[in-house]
Amino acid sequence: MPKIDEEEIKRVYIQADLLYSEAEVEQAINKLAALVTEDMADKTPVVFPVLNGGLVVGGKLLTKLNFPLEAGYLHATRYRNTTSGHSLEWLMKPQIDVKGRAVLIVDDIFDEGITLTEIVNYCHAEGASEVKVAVLVHKNHNRTPTATPALQADFIGLEIEDRYVFGYGMDYKGYWRNAPGIFAVRERE
Repeated sequence: MPKIDEEEIKRVYIQADLLYSEAEVEQAINKLAALVTEDMADKTPVVFPVLNGGLVVGGKLLTKLNFPLEAGYLHATRYRNTTSGHSLEWLMKPQIDVKGRAVLIVDDIFDEGITLTEIVNYCHAEGASEVKVAVLVHKNHNRTPTATPALQADFIGLEIEDRYVFGYGMDYKGYWRNAPGIFAVRERE
Protein backbone atom coordinates (compact mmCIF):
# COMPACT_ATOMS: atom_id res chain seq x y z
CA MET A 1 0.00 0.00 0.00
CA PRO A 2 1.47 3.38 -0.97
CA LYS A 3 2.42 5.78 1.79
CA ILE A 4 -0.14 8.54 2.32
CA ASP A 5 1.07 12.09 1.90
CA GLU A 6 -0.05 13.60 5.22
CA GLU A 7 0.58 17.14 3.95
CA GLU A 8 -1.74 16.51 0.98
CA ILE A 9 -4.45 15.14 3.30
CA LYS A 10 -4.22 18.22 5.55
CA ARG A 11 -4.08 20.62 2.59
CA VAL A 12 -7.19 19.11 0.97
CA TYR A 13 -9.21 19.81 4.12
CA ILE A 14 -7.85 23.32 4.66
CA GLN A 15 -8.51 24.32 1.04
CA ALA A 16 -11.86 22.54 0.66
CA ASP A 17 -15.11 24.36 -0.02
CA LEU A 18 -17.79 23.85 2.64
CA LEU A 19 -20.99 22.78 0.88
CA TYR A 20 -23.10 21.95 3.96
CA SER A 21 -22.39 22.81 7.59
CA GLU A 22 -22.71 20.28 10.39
CA ALA A 23 -26.07 21.81 11.39
CA GLU A 24 -27.38 21.53 7.83
CA VAL A 25 -26.28 17.89 7.59
CA GLU A 26 -27.92 17.05 10.92
CA GLN A 27 -31.13 18.68 9.66
CA ALA A 28 -30.94 16.50 6.52
CA ILE A 29 -30.54 13.37 8.67
CA ASN A 30 -33.67 14.38 10.61
CA LYS A 31 -35.48 14.76 7.26
CA LEU A 32 -34.30 11.29 6.20
CA ALA A 33 -35.56 9.83 9.48
CA ALA A 34 -39.00 11.38 8.96
CA LEU A 35 -39.22 10.04 5.39
CA VAL A 36 -38.08 6.55 6.37
CA THR A 37 -40.44 6.48 9.36
CA GLU A 38 -43.41 7.48 7.23
CA ASP A 39 -42.68 4.71 4.74
CA MET A 40 -41.30 1.85 6.84
CA ALA A 41 -42.48 2.19 10.46
CA ASP A 42 -45.01 -0.65 10.15
CA LYS A 43 -42.70 -3.03 8.24
CA THR A 44 -40.16 -4.08 10.94
CA PRO A 45 -37.32 -3.69 8.43
CA VAL A 46 -33.74 -4.84 8.44
CA VAL A 47 -31.44 -1.82 8.19
CA PHE A 48 -27.98 -2.20 6.63
CA PRO A 49 -25.57 0.72 6.57
CA VAL A 50 -22.98 0.20 3.82
CA LEU A 51 -19.50 0.37 5.36
CA ASN A 52 -17.38 2.37 5.44
CA GLY A 53 -19.21 5.37 3.99
CA GLY A 54 -22.64 4.65 5.48
CA LEU A 55 -21.26 4.19 9.00
CA VAL A 56 -21.71 7.80 10.14
CA VAL A 57 -25.11 8.49 8.56
CA GLY A 58 -26.35 4.98 9.42
CA GLY A 59 -25.46 5.38 13.09
CA LYS A 60 -27.06 8.79 13.33
CA LEU A 61 -30.16 7.71 11.40
CA LEU A 62 -30.75 4.57 13.49
CA THR A 63 -31.14 6.58 16.69
CA LYS A 64 -33.93 8.62 15.07
CA LEU A 65 -36.00 5.66 13.86
CA ASN A 66 -38.39 5.07 16.74
CA PHE A 67 -39.98 1.82 15.54
CA PRO A 68 -39.03 -1.87 15.63
CA LEU A 69 -36.20 -2.73 13.28
CA GLU A 70 -33.26 -5.10 13.09
CA ALA A 71 -29.87 -3.53 12.43
CA GLY A 72 -26.92 -5.15 10.74
CA TYR A 73 -24.31 -3.97 8.28
CA LEU A 74 -22.65 -4.90 5.04
CA HIS A 75 -19.32 -3.93 3.60
CA ALA A 76 -18.99 -3.54 -0.14
CA THR A 77 -16.57 -1.23 -1.88
CA ARG A 78 -15.50 -0.07 -5.31
CA TYR A 79 -13.06 2.65 -4.24
CA ARG A 80 -10.57 0.94 -1.88
CA ASN A 81 -9.31 4.30 -0.51
CA THR A 82 -8.81 5.77 -3.99
CA THR A 83 -10.74 8.48 -5.79
CA SER A 84 -12.01 6.31 -8.66
CA GLY A 85 -14.21 3.22 -8.72
CA HIS A 86 -13.31 -0.36 -9.62
CA SER A 87 -15.37 -3.57 -9.64
CA LEU A 88 -17.46 -4.29 -6.53
CA GLU A 89 -15.69 -6.18 -3.77
CA TRP A 90 -17.75 -7.75 -0.96
CA LEU A 91 -15.82 -7.52 2.31
CA MET A 92 -18.82 -8.62 4.40
CA LYS A 93 -22.17 -9.77 3.07
CA PRO A 94 -25.24 -9.23 5.30
CA GLN A 95 -25.38 -11.68 8.19
CA ILE A 96 -29.13 -11.26 8.82
CA ASP A 97 -31.55 -13.34 6.75
CA VAL A 98 -33.62 -10.97 4.59
CA LYS A 99 -35.99 -13.55 3.10
CA GLY A 100 -39.53 -12.11 3.18
CA ARG A 101 -38.31 -8.94 4.92
CA ALA A 102 -38.32 -5.24 4.07
CA VAL A 103 -34.75 -3.96 3.80
CA LEU A 104 -33.36 -0.45 4.11
CA ILE A 105 -29.87 0.15 2.70
CA VAL A 106 -28.21 3.29 4.12
CA ASP A 107 -25.25 4.87 2.37
CA ASP A 108 -23.36 8.13 2.34
CA ILE A 109 -23.66 9.09 -1.32
CA PHE A 110 -25.49 8.19 -4.49
CA ASP A 111 -23.22 8.97 -7.41
CA GLU A 112 -23.81 6.63 -10.34
CA GLY A 113 -25.52 3.93 -8.27
CA ILE A 114 -23.27 1.07 -9.36
CA THR A 115 -22.47 -0.18 -5.84
CA LEU A 116 -26.01 0.32 -4.58
CA THR A 117 -27.51 -1.46 -7.59
CA GLU A 118 -25.41 -4.56 -6.87
CA ILE A 119 -26.36 -4.47 -3.18
CA VAL A 120 -30.07 -4.06 -3.95
CA ASN A 121 -29.90 -6.91 -6.49
CA TYR A 122 -28.17 -9.11 -3.90
CA CYS A 123 -30.92 -8.45 -1.32
CA HIS A 124 -33.64 -9.24 -3.88
CA ALA A 125 -31.83 -12.45 -4.85
CA GLU A 126 -31.76 -13.40 -1.15
CA GLY A 127 -35.56 -13.06 -1.03
CA ALA A 128 -36.16 -9.58 0.44
CA SER A 129 -39.81 -8.56 0.00
CA GLU A 130 -38.74 -4.97 -0.76
CA VAL A 131 -35.49 -3.02 -0.72
CA LYS A 132 -35.35 0.74 -0.17
CA VAL A 133 -32.27 2.96 -0.34
CA ALA A 134 -31.56 6.00 1.86
CA VAL A 135 -28.59 8.24 1.08
CA LEU A 136 -27.32 11.33 2.80
CA VAL A 137 -26.17 12.89 -0.47
CA HIS A 138 -27.32 12.62 -4.08
CA LYS A 139 -24.76 13.88 -6.60
CA ASN A 140 -26.27 15.70 -9.58
CA HIS A 141 -24.54 14.95 -12.89
CA ASN A 142 -25.22 13.80 -16.43
CA ARG A 143 -23.12 10.62 -16.31
CA THR A 144 -25.17 7.48 -16.87
CA PRO A 145 -23.65 4.11 -16.09
CA THR A 146 -24.15 1.72 -18.99
CA ALA A 147 -23.64 -1.49 -17.02
CA THR A 148 -26.49 -0.98 -14.53
CA PRO A 149 -30.20 -0.19 -14.66
CA ALA A 150 -31.42 3.21 -13.53
CA LEU A 151 -31.60 2.69 -9.77
CA GLN A 152 -32.79 5.71 -7.81
CA ALA A 153 -32.50 6.36 -4.09
CA ASP A 154 -35.85 6.26 -2.27
CA PHE A 155 -34.84 8.73 0.45
CA ILE A 156 -32.38 11.60 -0.13
CA GLY A 157 -31.04 14.02 2.48
CA LEU A 158 -29.10 16.54 0.38
CA GLU A 159 -28.30 17.33 -3.25
CA ILE A 160 -24.80 18.31 -4.35
CA GLU A 161 -23.07 19.41 -7.51
CA ASP A 162 -20.75 17.07 -9.40
CA ARG A 163 -17.58 17.49 -7.32
CA TYR A 164 -15.46 15.17 -5.24
CA VAL A 165 -16.81 15.47 -1.68
CA PHE A 166 -15.88 14.26 1.78
CA GLY A 167 -17.19 14.37 5.35
CA TYR A 168 -19.99 12.61 7.25
CA GLY A 169 -18.79 9.23 6.08
CA MET A 170 -17.49 10.20 2.65
CA ASP A 171 -13.73 10.13 2.36
CA TYR A 172 -10.78 11.56 0.54
CA LYS A 173 -8.31 8.69 -0.03
CA GLY A 174 -9.57 7.02 3.17
CA TYR A 175 -9.40 10.18 5.30
CA TRP A 176 -11.81 12.87 6.49
CA ARG A 177 -14.90 10.65 6.94
CA ASN A 178 -15.01 12.47 10.30
CA ALA A 179 -15.10 15.99 8.83
CA PRO A 180 -17.86 18.07 10.48
CA GLY A 181 -19.85 18.94 7.40
CA ILE A 182 -19.77 18.12 3.70
CA PHE A 183 -16.79 19.55 1.87
CA ALA A 184 -15.78 19.59 -1.81
CA VAL A 185 -12.18 19.20 -2.87
CA ARG A 186 -11.09 22.48 -4.37
CA GLU A 187 -10.21 22.07 -7.99
CA ARG A 188 -6.72 23.11 -9.00
CA GLU A 189 -6.57 26.49 -10.62
